[in-house]
Order: sequence, then structure tokens, then C-alpha cells
Amino acid sequence: MRKSTWGVAAVAATSALLLAACGGSGSGTASSAASASGSASASASESAASPSATACASLTPVKLQLQWVAQAQFAGYYAAKDQGLWEKECLDVTIVEGAVDIVPQTQLATGAVDFAIAWVPKALASRQEGAGITDIGQIYQRSGTLQISLKANNDITKPEQLSGKKVGSWGYGNEFELLAGLTKAGVTNPGPKDLIQQQFDESALLAGQIDAAQAMTYNEYAQVLETMNPKTGKLYTPEEIGVINWNDVGTAMLQDSIWANTEKLTSDPAYQDTSVRLLKGAMAGWAYCRDNFQPCVDIVLKAGPTLGKSHQEWQLNEVNKLIWPSPGGIGLVQEADWARTVAVATSTGLLKAEPEKGAYDNTYAQKALDQLKAEGADVNGTSFAPQTVVLAEGGK
Repeated sequence: MRKSTWGVAAVAATSALLLAACGGSGSGTASSAASASGSASASASESAASPSATACASLTPVKLQLQWVAQAQFAGYYAAKDQGLWEKECLDVTIVEGAVDIVPQTQLATGAVDFAIAWVPKALASRQEGAGITDIGQIYQRSGTLQISLKANNDITKPEQLSGKKVGSWGYGNEFELLAGLTKAGVTNPGPKDLIQQQFDESALLAGQIDAAQAMTYNEYAQVLETMNPKTGKLYTPEEIGVINWNDVGTAMLQDSIWANTEKLTSDPAYQDTSVRLLKGAMAGWAYCRDNFQPCVDIVLKAGPTLGKSHQEWQLNEVNKLIWPSPGGIGLVQEADWARTVAVATSTGLLKAEPEKGAYDNTYAQKALDQLKAEGADVNGTSFAPQTVVLAEGGK
């Protein structure tokens, strides 16, 4: 376990913050072209000082919608709750788990929750249909989506090798990195209508029903590694799995990010202030999970995930790789990554046109970063090094 730079910084800063608020005006790294409202953003930057400076008169209730059930994909949020990092920001955050029939960005747009975790392309598609939502915190800096194969059957490591193969995908907006990769490689078969609907697991791949399956680095890929290879009598190894990583291909899209209500960001100073506080606690939670690996896994396990300890360890390790290092600072949208995501979304037909201004706003994340840096927190994770995780059969 690596020493927690966040925990030490937070304790050291607490007494100082009892006397004076920290943080300054928003940094110029926030794109003015992406700002939903210049005046609203300026108001948030000027007014949102850390409430750690004074005792909380009361806690502001907040609902945060996840994309799925409790698991290490969302470890930073559970850590922020468990370690009192949101409470230090005078927030009482309720983490709302997802389900098959729950669309996080829709929950946010309808007012059922205050903030939501969603993949950027899916949220932009909802925004195109009228959902008033804005990306205020780009937590994942890299895509975790893979296309995998069993080398004993099909050693597929390049998009070109998918030509004429039985290719699985979950659909529901998860297929666009794959489609863009096929197009870039000049592969016309399979096309969009030829993809085989796979379950949210790797059972079809393991049964030989498909040649290549969609998988996340932090979940379904591990499920294969947790499975006994009937030919060897041992668990599958990475050497037995062919992998296409869309980050390497150049069609990766931005994924888990924190979305807020656009109209409230424009007109409600209290909501602007809450947005900064929520982001600050979430960022601190992810820094905690970076620096306190096993305690963070234990926090997730307390939340009651369906998969076991070694799977959650693998998942947190892989998720940390998607977040850290964050050269510009955790939570900031990088323009090049945003532009690539939009280009893939428009070229594959997910979006009819590029999103208008206001689809993302770095102001609130930058404000939260300024406060954390003033408290001595490491918001970049430059020295991050992943753990070595040994998976058990079934992820136990």
C-alpha cells in the first residue's frame, strides 16, 4: 500500500482552514468556448470557498446517480462518503446505484438526482435529444473498452483481423469505438447491423459462439482471467487472450464523468457552489483510492458488490490506470480528448452534429483543483504506479 498523500495533506490543512478559506479564481485552463455561462462560472469561481474554513451550519443533501451497482468502478465516490470527504465540504451525499433500466443522464435531466455519472458519448446523445446536462468533471482520462478474443480460436489484436468474424457488442451506445475502429481499418463486414448482441459478460466468447467480444479492462476482461481454461485446467492468462485497445487504435472515447444540470449551473449560485464541493470531495476520494489501495477496496466491499475481493482489487487497479496520471489535473476535460470523442460520435452516427457550447465546463473542476492544491493534495498523480493483483477463480 502506498502512503496516502491526500490523507496527510487533509489533516495538516484542517487547522489552517479553520482560520481562512483557500482557493482562488478559476484558472485560465477552462475553455471559454465550452462554458455554458460566463457570468455563472465567474460567480462560482468567486464565491465557492472551501467550507472547511468554518463549521458547517448544516449539510446540503445531494443525490449522485451511478451508472451501475456498487463496485470499484465507482470506488472514489464510496471513499469520499466513507472518509467524510464530502461531509468536510458540508455535503450529505446519497449515492444512488444504477440498474439495467436506469439511464443516469435521464435521472439528472428529470430532476430525480442532482448529479450523475455517465459516459460522454451517451450523455451527449441525450443532450442532443433535449437533456439539459453539462460535463463538469472528467474523472476517467482514458477509455477502458477492449475487444478481446481467445488466441486458441482467433488471435485478434488489430481491427483489420475482425473482417468476416463474428463480433460481439453490448450495444446501447457501447459499440461506437468498435464501429469507428472498423471504419478506420477499412472493414465493412461486420457492419453495424452485423454485430452480435452479447450479454454483459463473456459467456458467448468462452462458449465459442462469437470470435471477439466487447470487454472493459476493469470488469469483463478480468472475468475471463477468473475462468478455468478447460484445455489447461488452469485459469486463463493474459498471454492466451488477444486484445484490441481502442486507445491504441485512436478511436477511444471519454467515459465516466460527472454531469450537472445546465440550467442550474446558469442561474443558481447555490448549485454552482455545491458543484464545486461535490467535485472536490470526489477528487479527494479518487486520490485516496490511488494512495490507499487496500483500504479503498475494503470500502467498496462494505458497499456490497456482487463480485468478490480479487475482482474488486483488479477493478480498482485498472480504474486507477484510467484516471492516473492526470497531467492537467483530475476532473478537467482535455480539448483533444473531447474533440476525438465528438469526432467518433458524429462519424458513427451517434450524434447528428457537434454539441453546442456548454456541453462541458471546466470552471467548477478547476475551482475544486485550486482548493485541493492549496491544501497540499496531489491532483496529478504523476508518480502513480499500479498494483500487482492476483485474480482468484470467480473473482473471489
